[in-house]
Amino acid sequence: MKPNFNKYPVVQVRENSQDCTTGWQEICRKLKTDADNRSTAKTIIVVDCYQGCYEESVLKELSGCLNPDKLFLSSDALLPENEIRSLTQNDVTDDRIFGFLTRLTLDKFFDAQKVRQLQDEIAAVNDGLVLIFGIGASMLSLEDHILVYADMARWEIQIRMRRSEVKNLGINNNDESYESKYKRGYFVDWRACDRHKKKLMHRWDYVLDTNSDIPKLVAGEIVREGLKKAAHQPFSPVPYFDAGPWGGQWMKEVCDLDKDQENFAWCFNCVPEENSMYLGFGDVHFELPSIDVVFFEPVALLGDPVHARFGDEFPIRFDFLDTMGGGNLSLQVHPLTEYIQEKFGIHYTQDESYYLLDAEDDACVYLGLKEGVDGEQMIRELKNSEATGEPFDDTKHVQKWPAKKHDHFLIPGGTVHCSGKNSMVLEISSTPYIFTFKLWDWGRLGMDGKPRPINIDHGASVIQWNRTTNWTKENLVNRTKTIDKGDGWECEFTGLHDREFIETHRYWFTKSVEINALNSVQVFNVIEGREIIVESANGSFSPMVFHYAETFIVPAAAGDIIISPHGESVGEKCGVIKAFVRH
Repeated sequence: MKPNFNKYPVVQVRENSQDCTTGWQEICRKLKTDADNRSTAKTIIVVDCYQGCYEESVLKELSGCLNPDKLFLSSDALLPENEIRSLTQNDVTDDRIFGFLTRLTLDKFFDAQKVRQLQDEIAAVNDGLVLIFGIGASMLSLEDHILVYADMARWEIQIRMRRSEVKNLGINNNDESYESKYKRGYFVDWRACDRHKKKLMHRWDYVLDTNSDIPKLVAGEIVREGLKKAAHQPFSPVPYFDAGPWGGQWMKEVCDLDKDQENFAWCFNCVPEENSMYLGFGDVHFELPSIDVVFFEPVALLGDPVHARFGDEFPIRFDFLDTMGGGNLSLQVHPLTEYIQEKFGIHYTQDESYYLLDAEDDACVYLGLKEGVDGEQMIRELKNSEATGEPFDDTKHVQKWPAKKHDHFLIPGGTVHCSGKNSMVLEISSTPYIFTFKLWDWGRLGMDGKPRPINIDHGASVIQWNRTTNWTKENLVNRTKTIDKGDGWECEFTGLHDREFIETHRYWFTKSVEINALNSVQVFNVIEGREIIVESANGSFSPMVFHYAETFIVPAAAGDIIISPHGESVGEKCGVIKAFVRH
């Protein structure tokens, strides 16, 4: 059967593609027309950029088309690289993977005296077109100006980092490793740029999309209209897929991916910090980070209780881990809350769960420790394996559970775990997604041909040694119970553990079922059935169809929804699992 997975979901904003200007010539014509209509002797166009934008090529195109009378670059006011490295060292740290979430704001990366000097030079210009360009460019203009914001999706930034095409903020490090650039981006650059962006969103005159080869420009008021629309109806972020040393083959078939690729290990399908989203204008897709919805409409999206607890952060993550025809994930553990707060500046930890979308007969999940485990001996053997390459005897220390389709394994922080081969896992978790302490990686190399980082000391500091076989069986394996049922439907509680702030419910249905809004954002995945339809209980949004394995977000402001089998699935048993924040 032909795959129907939607790899390019869209929030349709306008039916007229002319609301989105495409191509450099048309973009510059649009900006020039706006400048001319201002009927002033002097017009300032500010193009403020997010880190990861191709600044040199974008500037070349804009300045070539706009032909400004004066050009000012924000990079001329940056601190020297050595001072930026010193400023950020405590956050970047010397660790290969982990840093500390910076509290720095973007202005701290700039020389205050140079900023004032450029402000004075700009103010001294009496007439003509002035172009101010670069990261933080809006800080240089104290006068009225046309503000263009060149936003960037995080996944595209990472691809550019891998290809050594972009550098970090104020650092000439194109040739540094991807790991190094990503770490600096995650802990420093993106935090400072996000703080800056949030101050500008209500002032955007235009937003510039340079995530692809074809640049696009949309008026800021229309982008804000699109973000508001997304916060009041179900929508899906744009999923992205990536290979890994343990990757499998399931997503290739179900999600209709490139069959020539060796494998696909990951799919991030609901991590708004990382995922992009498409706003639709006719048949044109305008790409921007999906986190922009969280920044712009946090209460409508999250609901009051969730916003009160998490602010403008999205606390729920859905992703896929494909080991079908692949290998085991790394044996790992996630930090406890107090550890992630103290060591990394994150205020909640990565609790998670594995929901089995599919599994072969030999599938398993490694979860918890065996009764009578000797912690000191286990750590010694892990360190010996890291040092010598000798295999770690997991059978002596770690409990292994058989896994079948629709099983649910709960993994609160501090629990040793990993998914085994021949599984298709929907990982449902809280959002701090890079804080995995690998204990053993089965002696293999990463996709770059180098050993992946092992974090035994971090892991040893957080492993909960009392989570052994009996405790794990009672608390973490298939805690399923029916909590409600009606005509043609049933709702089950499937977790998560009491230590975790996320709760999950599973719905089986052959007929329509109404699901309450709960005053909380809810994230769904279609776990059974070829397609379903989601409707508003009060008619506030148009019906939407979602397909097998697709993830979608239902904002709190969307209200109660009705889900039903649709199309080829009418009359058949369908299923969804949803996650929401307990309150």
